[in-house]
Amino acid sequence: MALRFVGIDPNTDHDHCPTVWADEEVGELVLQGWKASPELRTACEANTPANGSIPDSEEVIRIPARMVPMIRKACDAVERSAVQ
Repeated sequence: MALRFVGIDPNTDHDHCPTVWADEEVGELVLQGWKASPELRTACEANTPANGSIPDSEEVIRIPARMVPMIRKACDAVERSAVQ
């Protein structure tokens, strides 16, 4: 696995912190974030063209806007990878 650390929430307490990685081997972003509240999950399910509820194999997470530059950097990394 070609997992590359890209960045961590700059306001982190180094215990519980949103983090961004790029998996350049498979061309995917890997994100760690705060779990969405039940209310946010319900709102997401109500505001999507997908059928049904969010499956157990997926999760809604929250990432602070201050991490957008890291997410862009990770997007660039997987875009440049051999997998497209």
